Amino acid sequence: MVDLAVVNRAETFERMQSPLAERGVSVHHVQVKERTLALSPETAPFSADQFDAGFVYPGRMMEGGVADALLDVPWVNGRDAVLTSRNKAGVLARLERAGLAVPQSVYVSNPADESAVAEAVESLDPPVVLKPNSTTRGIGVAKVPDLDSALGVTDYLDLVHDFRATGDRSYLVQEFVPDARDYRVMVLDGEYVGAVERQLSDADREAGRWKHNVHRGAEATPVDLDPEYRRLAERVADELDIRFLGVDLLVGPDGVVVNETNARPTIDDAAKYEDGFWDRLAGAVRETADAA
Repeated sequence: MVDLAVVNRAETFERMQSPLAERGVSVHHVQVKERTLALSPETAPFSADQFDAGFVYPGRMMEGGVADALLDVPWVNGRDAVLTSRNKAGVLARLERAGLAVPQSVYVSNPADESAVAEAVESLDPPVVLKPNSTTRGIGVAKVPDLDSALGVTDYLDLVHDFRATGDRSYLVQEFVPDARDYRVMVLDGEYVGAVERQLSDADREAGRWKHNVHRGAEATPVDLDPEYRRLAERVADELDIRFLGVDLLVGPDGVVVNETNARPTIDDAAKYEDGFWDRLAGAVRETADAA
């Protein structure tokens, strides 16, 4: 039996336990955030000899460093994978250089001159999306209809970023893709393993809502994804060299673009994956453990 440390509890941990146990992988929750942690090996709540592998590196880098030191395990998705995916601007630049379609975007390293920000907004023909460069779950993402509104939002960002302890102060000015279908596509070891379409209810759309994040109320339903989109997601994972990756695609009137990636994706209900997904995930865990 392979012992796997999982640092994110929630849905992923609960859904992994039974199917992986049936395949020789024992899943254990290891809490590394929102608690106290003794650092001495003699008093730490977990040790390096308890686990053979870790699932995905903690999202908070400070907690991740502590967990890495105490657990001393290889990760299915390690620190480099998480950092690569979290940098939205870096991902978009890398994918565009590789010839993959992405939304038109301008990276802003704050503080930036207001005239430069205004030029970026106007160059993308509002409405535009303002998006923090390294948050998840749609946090802080705003659609703004015009230049004055955009500068109002960036004024608030300037106030927040004035606090010296703020980490990443950058954000994106990005084209808005109207009437887009939103897909989260999962890729494991370079191969498509499933996809969902994220949709708002009719009532939400009529109320003017446009974010398709599940954590903001959208519903994710399984889809038989177009082979072209499957291949695109696989190319993204290959380009970023990330073993287990969620790839967000927007399909609008002008075609498909890669909107974001997630190296710490939530594992959904098994019905949303291709046959053999759990066998392949268990195989990836064993291969990671064997590489230690």
